[in-house]
Order: sequence, then C-alpha cells, then structure tokens
Amino acid sequence: MTALFTPIAIGHARTPFHELSEIPKGPGTQHVATGTIELLPEFAEGLTDIEGFSHLFIIWVFDRSEGWALLGTPPGETTPHGVFATRSPYRPNPIAQTTVELLGRDGAKLHVRGVDMLDGTPILDIKPYSSIPAEALRVGWLGKKSV
Repeated sequence: MTALFTPIAIGHARTPFHELSEIPKGPGTQHVATGTIELLPEFAEGLTDIEGFSHLFIIWVFDRSEGWALLGTPPGETTPHGVFATRSPYRPNPIAQTTVELLGRDGAKLHVRGVDMLDGTPILDIKPYSSIPAEALRVGWLGKKSV
C-alpha cells in the first residue's frame, strides 16, 4: 500500500500529562485539563480569525503507541469493541482527534481546555468545531453505559 501523503507536525501540545497513566480514561470521563497548542512559527498565520470559535478539533498523532489491533477492550469495559468504534491508540494509522474549548490565543499559542494527550504530542491539524444538534447525535455503545 502506498502512502497518500506524508504528515508533518504543525506544532506540539503542552499538557500536564507526562505518562499515559495520568490521562483520565473510561466511560463518562470528562477531560477538563488545560494546556496549550503551540504552533511552529511558519504556521502561526493560519490561526487568523480562530478567536471567534469556542471549540476546536485538534488532530494529533499517537506518537508513543506501537502496533495495532482491530479489537480491543477499553478501560473500564469487559466487552471488546472494534478499534474504529473506540479511541484506542492501537490503530492502523495512529491518528487521534480531541475536541477542546478555546480559552484564548497568544500569537502562535492556543490556550485550551480538554486536552487528553501527552505533553509534547505532535499536532497535525486544527479545525473549527462544527456543531451537531444534540437531538441528532448518537453515541453508539457508549450510550448504553450509565454515566
């Protein structure tokens, strides 16, 4: 299989998490930790007008994950689920997405709440959050959990 493109890091996350065990996991987990998304200087102009958004999608890399599995049992679960129905880091393409609240911008730094990645994690992209009405949202197997 041929690579479609070669991803590059546009910056890095600065978070309070230095070990995987420090990141809250499992059904009902709320990510409330604050951190910064620090873009490399050559990408700072791409943040123009981002201040108008309350939330952002952060696309990042599970850079410390090794290998992958199509089935896995998430933390706090006893039933395995498909990797594409979970947030498992053990994926064929180790790409992750986190929705964060934008608290402010300082040049090439975004101050955010809701980080769930390790400190120093490479950031691939940032996209403004586009809302889905609550009545249209489905949460699959997670909806069967009492949270």
